[in-house]
Amino acid sequence: MADLLRAGTRRRAVTVVLALLALQLGQLAAPAWACGCGAMVPGDAARVAVGREESVVRWDGARQQVVMRLTVGGDAERVAWIMPVPRRATVRLGDPALFEELHDITAPVHRTRYHFWPQDGDWPLVSGGDGTAGAPPPPPGAGAPVGVVGRQRLGPFDVARLTATDPDALDGWLDSNGFALPPRLTGALRPYVDQRWEYVAVKLTPQTTGAPLTGALDPLHLTFRTDEPVYPMRLSRLADTPQSLGLYVLAAHRMEPASPIGGERPRVTYAGRVTQRTGPLAELAAGTPFLTAIGQEFPYPERIAGDHELRRAPADDPFQQVIHEDRLRTVAGIPAWLLTVTGGFALAVATAAWFAVRRTRRPELPTPPAQPPAPAT
Repeated sequence: MADLLRAGTRRRAVTVVLALLALQLGQLAAPAWACGCGAMVPGDAARVAVGREESVVRWDGARQQVVMRLTVGGDAERVAWIMPVPRRATVRLGDPALFEELHDITAPVHRTRYHFWPQDGDWPLVSGGDGTAGAPPPPPGAGAPVGVVGRQRLGPFDVARLTATDPDALDGWLDSNGFALPPRLTGALRPYVDQRWEYVAVKLTPQTTGAPLTGALDPLHLTFRTDEPVYPMRLSRLADTPQSLGLYVLAAHRMEPASPIGGERPRVTYAGRVTQRTGPLAELAAGTPFLTAIGQEFPYPERIAGDHELRRAPADDPFQQVIHEDRLRTVAGIPAWLLTVTGGFALAVATAAWFAVRRTRRPELPTPPAQPPAPAT
């Protein structure tokens, strides 16, 4: 019987270890952040993870600019990335310093907040926890199912600007030109083909042959005309893991997504006017001085039903996140509540003692002499 129990225990332990290993491998192979503005596909059955995607959308009422920077990791040497755009786009390299300035401006403000009575984590209520808890384009020429508008080399990027009237033909062109496109993405591109959007196909290759793509890539800066600002998100519905979106929007006023498009409610993490006079952010914000930072979670990517259409918010109210650091109020390093309680207790004891001493020291009054009885009459 003891042998059977030991064998059962070993089987359960092996099962748990295998389950944890499978979970870890799945996290390595899947991206943690949404490549919301397109689809990133590794070639040669290699793994690639988009560690973070940061995008800036600037819209002046007629023209939209998108600046994006990806941080990637994995063992892929070549990665294809497809981004749909509503009109013909121009592409150039962006300035990495733009994102550093955005990080500084939109960072939460830390403020200290004092409390009198002890909370969880303060002595003596120490629980042991850490307390942490994004007019249709001109028709393709000559009726070709795929048209090459232009092709250019930008740093580690091989960029092709394409038109297409057939997703299958687009798939064939990308495959024959070294841009890997999975079969599921062909169907996902159908709505863009029907709307006669165009495409920016990007092939990322390292500067050194044989070295995997890793780290922060140079930003790409796209510009195209559009009647309404839009951030493509539809292709992220192919992701197998929960996705997150971080988006900066520059416009004349505070902006917001028109709908959640299948994710959790978008949240504003910063809103305010850009006051910088110099630098890449000041240059990009000229004419569109209001900056809105938006975050959103997609726990079920398959529910993503469209692209983010951006609209003006009801008011240009400024907003900045505030992180409060709660601290116990002290006096000379001693908790104020403890001084108050012990002081009050000591005062009560002293008062009671004073009354007791006073009572014991109070002099006894002499007994008056007995009066003789009155004479009888």
